[in-house]
Amino acid sequence: MAMPRFTFRQLELFAALPDHTTLGSAAQQLHISESALSHAISELEAALGEQLCIRRKARGMHLTPTGRHFAKRAGDLLKEASALADGLGELRGELKGPVSLGCYTGLASNVLPAMLEGMASLHPKVEISITVGDHSDLIPALEEGALDTAIVYDIGLPADLQRQVIYETEVMAVLGANDPIGKQSDVDLAELASSPLIMLDTAPSTDYTELMFAQRGLKPAMGAVVPQIDLVRALVGRGLGYSLLMSRPNQIPVSSEGMGLVTRHLRPRAGETSVVAVWPKEAELTARARAVVEYAVEILDASETG
Repeated sequence: MAMPRFTFRQLELFAALPDHTTLGSAAQQLHISESALSHAISELEAALGEQLCIRRKARGMHLTPTGRHFAKRAGDLLKEASALADGLGELRGELKGPVSLGCYTGLASNVLPAMLEGMASLHPKVEISITVGDHSDLIPALEEGALDTAIVYDIGLPADLQRQVIYETEVMAVLGANDPIGKQSDVDLAELASSPLIMLDTAPSTDYTELMFAQRGLKPAMGAVVPQIDLVRALVGRGLGYSLLMSRPNQIPVSSEGMGLVTRHLRPRAGETSVVAVWPKEAELTARARAVVEYAVEILDASETG
């Protein structure tokens, strides 16, 4: 039996269709005319002897069940072909191709700049795309195959993830430079509980902070609850309260407005955990993604905290 004849370009075009509801939007993203895209689909259907797509001018476009299956397999084949080509380069000691990297929002500004700078020098042909979010964004993206790996806190993670420790961390008290409590070398959580807590409202940070107080039988006096770490630090810098944040590398002792901050260990130490790179157990990291993870371990030293 003769094999159906189609090109990699046709597979590339068709694999993109599930993300669109009209041929027009798909054509625009693919940088091709709508008529050329329609013709490519018709050629595929003729080669396969199957209807893959239903096109109605007034009602948009949708794939048939066969079309959805074919689009997924086409995407898989394109990834395998890309991996084959990249693998030949890796045999020559050259890393080349895409890496989709996720990063927890509270870590991004501290860990990504140094990583991206170094990887650009070491492996200039590796193209790293970044997705920033909290655990509720990043874990599903990993499970759906949208990310190769993600840098997150090792807190409440599913069991079906592989992980590589990047650095150890712990919860620290962050106070304004003029806060008298900050004059101590370390701080008891009980000393902070009556002051306004500026809470970072992201998963898993919020639940983790609340758990720390509950374990000590304390209830914090809530101040502002905000979704961005830079805003947390800015409010603390203005003396509106304190915050509890994980230690992190490449942190400077000022807010985004240039106001002074001090960071103190808790007494007793609390919230000790790790920052890890994670990926699905059933997936094998590409050499490119592994190089990103290994470089992160090499350069991210948590000795500078804030």
